[in-house]
Amino acid sequence: MAQALGLDFGTTNTVLALADGGADTHSISLTSSAGTVDSMRTALSFMKDPQLGASALKVEAGHAAIQQFIDNPGDCRFLQSIKTFAASALFQGTIIFGKRQSFEDLMEIFIRRLRHYAGENWPGDVQRIIAGRPVHFAGASPDAALAVQRYNEALTRFGFPEIHYVYEPVAAAFYFAQNLKSDATVLVADFGGGTTDYSLIRFETTAGNLTATPIGHSGVGVAGDHFDARMIDNIVAPQIGKGSHFKSFDKILEVPSNYYASFSRWNQLSIFKTSREFEDLKKLVRTALEPEKLETFIDLIDHDEGYPLYQAVSATKMALSSAEEAPFDFAPLGKAGQRTIKRSDFESWIVDDLARIEGALDEVLEKTNTEASGIDKVFLTGGTSFVPAVRRIFTERFDSGKIESGGELLSIAHGLALIGERDDISQWTVQ
Repeated sequence: MAQALGLDFGTTNTVLALADGGADTHSISLTSSAGTVDSMRTALSFMKDPQLGASALKVEAGHAAIQQFIDNPGDCRFLQSIKTFAASALFQGTIIFGKRQSFEDLMEIFIRRLRHYAGENWPGDVQRIIAGRPVHFAGASPDAALAVQRYNEALTRFGFPEIHYVYEPVAAAFYFAQNLKSDATVLVADFGGGTTDYSLIRFETTAGNLTATPIGHSGVGVAGDHFDARMIDNIVAPQIGKGSHFKSFDKILEVPSNYYASFSRWNQLSIFKTSREFEDLKKLVRTALEPEKLETFIDLIDHDEGYPLYQAVSATKMALSSAEEAPFDFAPLGKAGQRTIKRSDFESWIVDDLARIEGALDEVLEKTNTEASGIDKVFLTGGTSFVPAVRRIFTERFDSGKIESGGELLSIAHGLALIGERDDISQWTVQ
């Protein structure tokens, strides 16, 4: 009988998994009004519902949250990628229909919805929850201790007897190691939505028992969401006033760039909508030299176009993984939102992000004094690993026969569940 629940609380997707008493695992199926899935978008939506009472809200998570948001434009508060706020001391909560919700509240609400969607599939005898965490959290000045404190507060509310944390790439490595045919030194690169993490681990099997020796870890708060932000900043932001000017008394000044930094983080647009910055932006329209651009900006925020923007960017980015150019189509901008994007341009936009991703790889190799030739297997996981420029970082260093990928959505949660079943769990956890 399973005793441990693996929780991969991801920036983009969340997966729950249980070990089946041995080397096999299974994801917990989640059934909502949007159907049955094994992975759930890390998203929440809140909407007033008269049938629930004057102060009650109808709350959905994942795909059902997205559907509620699409079906009720303007009436629904939508939040996505809430993990990106975990390590931010600046994020003290957000107001949702008059009530302040902290990060811990949002994480708890999200997991409670998943438990509801799981129904009878939710295990009743779990002694341990094994939660994944990045090596380095996302954000400009991430506070890892604060993030773990917030995770602990949210998870403690569920009454789990034991709460453990494992680095996400370590969990992915453990999942991958189940299929190793011989002892090996394994480098795992885990590309999430908000972070890129590396773990270097030596796996050995003695008398049929898998053991592991951690060699080193590194990470950086850069991943797929940063690539999205670069696309938004270069394709969309100039159409809504980036680089334009306004008049202040007898001076001509540039519209503050911080508005566009907020806009390029599409998952933060619902937070931006309720901020003082957004109110200041509205006031600038009166003195803007190109007011129509700022009016378009404000319309995009007022009409909650963050998720459609995410869909448009993701479709183009995915297409560029297999083609030299791809269409970008974001209808709310009209003709300005329809253009062809070249892969070469996209790669020029993310060159600094690629350097930071490669720098984190250099870090783990250098601080462990490991040569590329000393690594037996390289396991790439996460959707961003399909970006050709990212993959080249590895193919230019390692023999192609050493590089493997797979389990982009499942490997971390399933690795966490397997680790949770082990007697030597302390060997794998982050203290």
